[in-house]
Amino acid sequence: MQLKYYTLIILCLVTIVSFSQEDLTFEDYNPKSTLVVPGNIVKKAKFPFIDVHGHQYRMATQDLKPVVTAMDTLNLQVMVNLSGRTGDNLKQALANAKANYPGRFVLFCNINFEGAGADGWIERKVKQLEADVKAGAVGLKVYKSLGLRNNDSDGKRLAIDDERLDPIWAKCGELGIPVLIHSADPKLFWEDFDGDNERWLELKTHPRRKRNATNPAPWEQIIQEQHNMFKKHKNTTFINAHMGWFANDLGKLGELLDEMPNMNVGIGAIIAELGRQPRFAKAFFEKYQDRILFGKDSWKPNEFPTYFRVLESDDEYFPYHKKYHAFWPMYGLDLSDEVLKKVYYKNALRIVPGIDASKFPK
Repeated sequence: MQLKYYTLIILCLVTIVSFSQEDLTFEDYNPKSTLVVPGNIVKKAKFPFIDVHGHQYRMATQDLKPVVTAMDTLNLQVMVNLSGRTGDNLKQALANAKANYPGRFVLFCNINFEGAGADGWIERKVKQLEADVKAGAVGLKVYKSLGLRNNDSDGKRLAIDDERLDPIWAKCGELGIPVLIHSADPKLFWEDFDGDNERWLELKTHPRRKRNATNPAPWEQIIQEQHNMFKKHKNTTFINAHMGWFANDLGKLGELLDEMPNMNVGIGAIIAELGRQPRFAKAFFEKYQDRILFGKDSWKPNEFPTYFRVLESDDEYFPYHKKYHAFWPMYGLDLSDEVLKKVYYKNALRIVPGIDASKFPK
């Protein structure tokens, strides 16, 4: 009787284990590839590079030694810290970087667009922008809150192309500083949350990223507002973060680059899109080699090797570092040295002032 009892328990446990193994969710299913092909992880960039999309939020007070140590292992010569903030905080961050690691960081300032349209608002913002540039800021970073969350003085959504903001973009052109702008998010965040949505896993694991079709406006409208602003301010240089969310449609992105010669693009957070279309992406990089800048976005040193491997190698079928961003494998673009140099540092040297060019190969 006792033997039968233990046998029954064992059978139940086997059944439970078998069921749990066969009933894996898509979130859990992440098999290791058995494909054996040549290739190596690229831990250090072939050339010293400039990261035009860096974030160090506490630079005013933080110990920068761990950051610089990691930068050295990657061959990251200069980080553009887009989170420079403004006023005294900006000055403190600039002083910290200059005193401890001169030449390794340049900073962009930021503007809080909330309440635009109030009496004296634009005059104060332009005056502060001028002061920040005088203090040492070399660009303006615009967060995605403009177009998504910022409201004007009447509590209405502030459009990116609102004419009340024109003096800011014009002033950047006058001062000779670029504007790096992140507008909206991937289009699929606005689409139906179903099995046809390629971002399903990301939206499942990060549900706050999901929007309905008009929250707070259609994706197409927000992106068009950005383009309207670019076209209106032809004397201002713009860096469109995340390739303007057109890395999955490089044909369209090429048309936009042709249409707006003052628009450049950064590759932060979209390397997974490039790594799944290596031949088409390589042709795109060759054609628009003067308009593409290296950027990573989040400061996670262990993720940089994926970027290096996609850009530099001809490796096949290697994994991306975040399954929820990309459940597909990567392929190398095998870019030429001249294109790599432009993406890694030459384009940034031309567009972003204040970087010591002597630290980079000719």
